[in-house]
Amino acid sequence: MEIDIIDLNDPAYSDLSEVQLSMVRAAQTKKNTIVSETNAEKKKMFYFMLSNNTARSNIRLCEEERLDALSEEKIAAVREDLIQQLHFESIATEGNDAGPYRYPENPNYALSASQRFLVVRNYYMNVTSDAATRLQMYAMDTLARAYLGEYYQTLYELLAEYVK
Repeated sequence: MEIDIIDLNDPAYSDLSEVQLSMVRAAQTKKNTIVSETNAEKKKMFYFMLSNNTARSNIRLCEEERLDALSEEKIAAVREDLIQQLHFESIATEGNDAGPYRYPENPNYALSASQRFLVVRNYYMNVTSDAATRLQMYAMDTLARAYLGEYYQTLYELLAEYVK
């Protein structure tokens, strides 16, 4: 897979972990899907206009430019999301005097509430594949109540959805 969603030769992205590289690959897949869908839409439009004898019209060019602009907006959103995820992942791997940040051993209180939510969610999603056990473990986690605050109930409801 050719990676062009971000420049991996850029010093900021040259030393990515395996988790971060998987994020890059997932974002690249999303980008490739967007480009493919845009090309399919342009092809469909061309054949429609060809059947109506208007394929050489300026309307086709304008419509293709509009589709390309929409595609670029979607790709930019995927790129920004990826950059934010990579930044969050790098923050999560830092540490303090107690060692590297890891929930629940050494939680990072410098994270925003939404970032804490993601850390705790990832922890519970990886701790076991049994949804009922995961929910029971989360319900007994007193640290999560204090660490997540208002997001505690949101994550509880999310984990409960997996039990159904």
